[in-house]
This record gives sequence, C-alpha cells and structure tokens, in this order.
Amino acid sequence: MTASVGENSVESKTTLAALAPLQAVLFDIDGTICDSDPLHHYAFREMLQEIGFNGGVPITEEFFIQHIAGKHNDDIAKFLFPDDIQRGLKFVDDKEAMFRRLASEQLKPVNGLYKVKKWIEDRGIKRAAVTNAPKANAELMISILGLSDFFEALIVGSECEHAKPHPEPYLKALEIINVSKDHTFVFEDSVSGIKAGVAAGMPVVGIATRNPEHLLMEAKPVFLIKDYEDPKLWAALEELDKK
Repeated sequence: MTASVGENSVESKTTLAALAPLQAVLFDIDGTICDSDPLHHYAFREMLQEIGFNGGVPITEEFFIQHIAGKHNDDIAKFLFPDDIQRGLKFVDDKEAMFRRLASEQLKPVNGLYKVKKWIEDRGIKRAAVTNAPKANAELMISILGLSDFFEALIVGSECEHAKPHPEPYLKALEIINVSKDHTFVFEDSVSGIKAGVAAGMPVVGIATRNPEHLLMEAKPVFLIKDYEDPKLWAALEELDKK
C-alpha cells in the first residue's frame, strides 16, 4: 500500500476523533521531535568507513534507512558485527558519543514542534517520550530542545525487556502516566516505531521527515504528515477539540 502525505485526510479526522476525550500524546524522539537522522547517518558513515566496513565504501542513506534508522543499538551491533557482538556494542557506544557531540552543536526541532507542544499544554493533555535511543542521547536531545519540563515520563528501549518494534515501550508509557490506549495517540517517524505503536493498540501519526512514505505506510499509521505544521494534523486536532 502506498499513500502520499497528501492523502487520507478524511480518515485522519475520523480516526483521531474516536479518541475523544484525548488523555495523552506519546512522542518518539529521533526524527520525530528533532531532525537527528542526518547526524546519526553521518556518525555511522564516518566511523564505519574508518574501520574499512563494506570495503571502505561509505554507507548510503538507503542502507542507513533500511538497517539502522529507528532500531535499537543491540540489534544494530548484531547486524553490523555478527561475528563479534562485543566489538559491535563498543562501536555503537563510541558512535553515540560522536552523535552527542554533533547534536550539542547542530540539533534542530522538527518544524511546528512548539506549536503542537502549546496545543497539548493548553489542554492539560499528558505526554511522554518513548525511544529506542540510549538514555544519555534521549535526555540530551530533550534538554537541547527545551522539553525537559514538558515530558512527564521518558521510556527508553534498553530499560524494557523488548525495544521497538515490540509494543512494550509504549505499553509501559501508558502505565506510567496512567492513561488508556483508547484515548491516546502516538507521533513516530520510523517503520519500527509505527509498528510498536500500532501493536500497542494506538493510532500512530507518521512523520515523513526522512523515511520513505511508502515504507512508513506499510507499517499502518492512521495518516502521514510532513511536520507539525501540516494542515492535515491541525484539521484532525480541531476535529478532536469539537468532540
């Protein structure tokens, strides 16, 4: 199934309206509240090339999207270093240190983030961040974006028995902030994250910041937006307000 960001607007309204009264919104972090994937791609590309991975040929964006974006570091380590998992785990730790250096200088919010933040705050809706990123990364990104006081909880994949695409991190978020999946929706930008939210029984609004739309649609979000300024999102939120 393929659909563009411009489609499914009618579906979006009806699907989110069914959540009324809205209790909570759950956010992924990388690629969802900040455009961090280019920094991750850069760090992986530079460091893998340095050790002669793939014969010294730099990894492509397609390779990054298919095998790395949105996945937990343990799984990335196993994929990149199947014969030496310990080396893989050390490599991804070093890569995260490089990412944090880049992020502290270059991280930017996804367009319209503070507009949707205000909408949520004005209505007293609960919120949590749910991520496969290491805790140090997650806390740094949230802090850089000025959202440390916005999120009531931070759930990281490594503190769950299963990371995304398993639903556990999202189910744990619902439990911690004490809300129902029937009155909560999720913002996600990766296939793995959308699958996790859907498996947890919630509608997921997909954000097409970097990942190809046709891949995101296969994971079954209720609709896709290009960022938080997208008129489709605001039509859906207005519909919720009317309920």
